[in-house]
Amino acid sequence: MHNDKKFSAKSSESNTQTALRFITCGSVDDGKSTLIGRLLVDTKAVLQDHLAGVQRSGETDLALLTDGLSAEREQGITIDVAYRYFNTEARKFIIGDAPGHEQYTRNMVTAASSADAAVVLVDAIKLDWANPDLQLLPQTRRHSLLLKLLRVPSVVFAINKLDAVADATVAFQNIAGALNKFAQEAGITVTAMVPVSALKGWNVVTTENNDQTDWCGYTGPSLLSILEDLPATPAETEVAFSFPVQWVEKPAAPTLVASRTALPPEGATAPWGGPAAQHHDSGVTTPGRRVFWGRVATGSIEPGQTIQVFPSGQTAVVSQVLSASRQPQNKAAGHSAGIVLDREVDVSRGDWLLAAEGAPEGQRQLNTTIAWMDDEPLVAGRLYWALHGHRWVKAKVQRVVHRLNVNTLAEEEATELAPNAIGHVTLALQEPLVTLPFAQSRILGALVLVDTASHKTSGAVLVN
Repeated sequence: MHNDKKFSAKSSESNTQTALRFITCGSVDDGKSTLIGRLLVDTKAVLQDHLAGVQRSGETDLALLTDGLSAEREQGITIDVAYRYFNTEARKFIIGDAPGHEQYTRNMVTAASSADAAVVLVDAIKLDWANPDLQLLPQTRRHSLLLKLLRVPSVVFAINKLDAVADATVAFQNIAGALNKFAQEAGITVTAMVPVSALKGWNVVTTENNDQTDWCGYTGPSLLSILEDLPATPAETEVAFSFPVQWVEKPAAPTLVASRTALPPEGATAPWGGPAAQHHDSGVTTPGRRVFWGRVATGSIEPGQTIQVFPSGQTAVVSQVLSASRQPQNKAAGHSAGIVLDREVDVSRGDWLLAAEGAPEGQRQLNTTIAWMDDEPLVAGRLYWALHGHRWVKAKVQRVVHRLNVNTLAEEEATELAPNAIGHVTLALQEPLVTLPFAQSRILGALVLVDTASHKTSGAVLVN
């Protein structure tokens, strides 16, 4: 990838109007929190009184804008994922600051699973930057491989702290070469590569605050300009319609539509001048049908479509599709909707409404990739709750097939998954779930495991 190439991800299919959800990741102390702080400050997303509260030794510590936990501030590290929001004239952004420590890999996986893009920070001063054959840090490789595993659509490498090296141009060229070589070997598509100084703000929001316009020999756009042009993850409209029911709205009690009208005083006339008409009870409205509310997971829905209810298998025809303001409106994947059927069928929270044709069938056994989050290891025979959409079913760990080496994604023999480990696991379900491989659908292909006793989220599950 040529570093002087003008980057643009815009196309007729790219949606750059939707808010971009991206994460920052990489090794410990690579400057992730400082980079986010710089984005917030230079886009005027931080108030002056907030800035005054993040002073350390008389200077503003940008990392404190995202490191909100007391343990994070005391240790100077990121532990949990911190979400921040800002916007420019071109776009809105949601940032997730992922921790760099290997022991918090589970938090990084959680943030990346729903991200549209990732910015991988690479600290130049930690590397043998003068060596063309330099070795990348293990956590840089680890996080990049996890981004591939989690199908994050856009990956941007930001080479940081180039203001602190003796020859920024040589450092950028050598580090960029090492990253490109690694990405090619790992099968990672690099969207862009940009030199930055998060501390000084060089090439972060604009390219105009550098001493030279071609700093590091780079003539491309700033990091923020790249982010403004990245596409949001496209809605899964090509997959057959699916809709997890979150809430069932019961029809209101019958009301009188022409109840007894108060009679005018004797001898009064009606407004049009004639004698006042006599009114009487004329009946009640026909009770309305239930409305099933939720978010369209895949495909699209409109009146007239035939759907089937999972797991009961009953079928019905959609008579109305409502927006949040209860206006009739067709809905596609990613949008909330209220669905009214032409007849009453048994539907409860946790059920799925599916396309009558083309929808996946329920599965009782799943071959999965699990990122283990619990402090207790995952072993065969354990029973957990599995949450898929809004449906809860019991899931038994049938077999731990392999453990993935997070540095190489190579498969290794294992009988358990330790905390923060990732592996291939076979699950047996007490009741079937409608799933697709995660590579085909990030919605239907993902679920979580919850401990039956403590109710802690124990694992993030991707269906293979």
